[in-house]
Amino acid sequence: MKHLFQLSLLLLAILLPATALAHDFEVDGIYYNINGNEATVTYLGSYGYQYEEYTGDVSIPATVTYNGTTYSVTSIGDYAFQGCIGLTSIIIPNSVAAIGNNAFYGCIGLTSIDIPNSVTHIGVEAFSGCSCLTSITVASGNSKYDSRNNCNAIIETASNTLIGGCQNTVIPNSVITIGQGAFYNCIGLTSITIPNSVTSIGDVAFFGCTSLTSIIIPNSVTNIGQSSFYGTAWYENQPDGMVYAGLVAYNYKGIMPNEMSIIIRDGTRGIAGSAFWGRTELTNIDIPNSVISIGDNAFYGCIGLTSINIPNSVISIGGGTFCYCSGLTSITIGNSVTSIGSWTFMYCALTEIYSLAFTPPKIDFGTFIECYGATLFVPKEALNAYKTADYWKDFTNIVGIGSVLPGNTFIVDGIYYRVTDVNEVSVIANEEIEAYYTGDVIIPDSIIYEDYSYAVTGIEDNAFDGCFELTSITIPNSVEAIGEQAFQGCTGLKSVTIGSGVKTIGAKAFNYCNALETVKCLGTVPPVMASTDCFSTAAYNRATLLVPRNSEATYSATDYWYKFANIDGWGSAGQGDVNGDGVMNITDVTALIDVLLGHELDSFYFESADLNINGRLDIGNVTSLIDNLLNGDY
Repeated sequence: MKHLFQLSLLLLAILLPATALAHDFEVDGIYYNINGNEATVTYLGSYGYQYEEYTGDVSIPATVTYNGTTYSVTSIGDYAFQGCIGLTSIIIPNSVAAIGNNAFYGCIGLTSIDIPNSVTHIGVEAFSGCSCLTSITVASGNSKYDSRNNCNAIIETASNTLIGGCQNTVIPNSVITIGQGAFYNCIGLTSITIPNSVTSIGDVAFFGCTSLTSIIIPNSVTNIGQSSFYGTAWYENQPDGMVYAGLVAYNYKGIMPNEMSIIIRDGTRGIAGSAFWGRTELTNIDIPNSVISIGDNAFYGCIGLTSINIPNSVISIGGGTFCYCSGLTSITIGNSVTSIGSWTFMYCALTEIYSLAFTPPKIDFGTFIECYGATLFVPKEALNAYKTADYWKDFTNIVGIGSVLPGNTFIVDGIYYRVTDVNEVSVIANEEIEAYYTGDVIIPDSIIYEDYSYAVTGIEDNAFDGCFELTSITIPNSVEAIGEQAFQGCTGLKSVTIGSGVKTIGAKAFNYCNALETVKCLGTVPPVMASTDCFSTAAYNRATLLVPRNSEATYSATDYWYKFANIDGWGSAGQGDVNGDGVMNITDVTALIDVLLGHELDSFYFESADLNINGRLDIGNVTSLIDNLLNGDY
């Protein structure tokens, strides 16, 4: 790594602008630029870009005379000593007021720095990469900087920002910010405690601190810059617990040896560029609703991610953020996002994209490159906006959806639902504390919520578990699956109607429903029961299983349905055989009218009378029945 670091310094020297290399004169091995009567120590290299360096012990004079003119040495220029790995000591005179950007960058031979009281400006990363520094002091009379409490660091007094540290630095409890590159490549640093006064850590602050194995970071830190801890031993070998990277502080928990789940700390305002670059072991990330921005390349190359939910708080998503996330198949983009950068989803495997903003976010031709075959789900009110917006319109399949996304829940007419697909829901347990479904419950085949229609296709595990005051349940034909223990312990349940669309019934679905008197199945094909305990022994022995007439033998020969001691048929002509006499004729019309008028009949089959299968009886069913009789459609 040392050789690579030295090579990077050499490349930096080669690429320096000519202004950084130019010098007006040289005295005693030190090169200067002049400005009036003032001189600036400048880079040693020549116009030919020959790589040279200051070496040994260098003492900068307060004044320098050249061609009979004396100049006051007032500054050390940008890059003046950068990469001078042979520089062993430096004396800065009390005449110097400014030290430029990267002035001593990479001077790995320096062990101590003394800043005189005359210095009022120190540039960005002026001492970054001085990996062997053990002592840093600022003269007590300095008006701009200090080394309070013998902390072995340079602190900008007014802002309480630590701008330069070393391997022996102890960060005082008054420091608010750790500046950009403050400990950059400080390879001798093994541990550091960040006090609870600190709220911000700058870009690459601890980058390349390869020996740094112990860090204590308080909850006061809310902003952490790009690659702040990248390359530290602590970052590369994280134990379970708190880990910080980019602008985020996150909880790391190893799921399996090569898997990692991350929960970003609530209150974090942004995720910096490259924060999780190349974390191939990252399989799950939870972004809180406090984050407002995600920087460029934040999750670049995180091939273990399969789905991402961008919360509604996020306003912007940077370029290349999920580039090369080759396992990413689904993403939800919150409703506040206004812009998404270039190449953000390049080389992803997206099949589903949910964009919830009513105004299509600004994107360019490369944002979703190679992903335009994915299904794009957008608010139904904004469907036309997306179909005409630049680059969004290039998606081959754009679907309008309601405001409730898959996984979320809502209540309609006392029944709780979970959205399972863009237009499908399943029934779930009553979400109110100590509240249960009671009485006679009829589940509709579809519901409308916020002006959007959803088909009811399932009953989830434990949905009615323990609802001992439930007396009857009607499951519509739209439902395909009844979950495990869905009605377990419904000790007051007497009647069950199972729609013709039900294909599977989970284990213990009706276990302990010992009061059952009637189980009515509307399908000619018996649903697959997961196990013998789908119903209790008492129900098998006591209840009558009613199945479509002429399907009795099929049910009697099917696993676990055969356990019912009493299997009887209902109807024979199917839809329209209202009185169940096996023949569809005018007597069925009379029976249906009688029921509509409020008369009770000994033999009446609701399922056969509900010709339009909407869960209710009305005059429309009478009309349909008469039409069927006249047309012979039976």
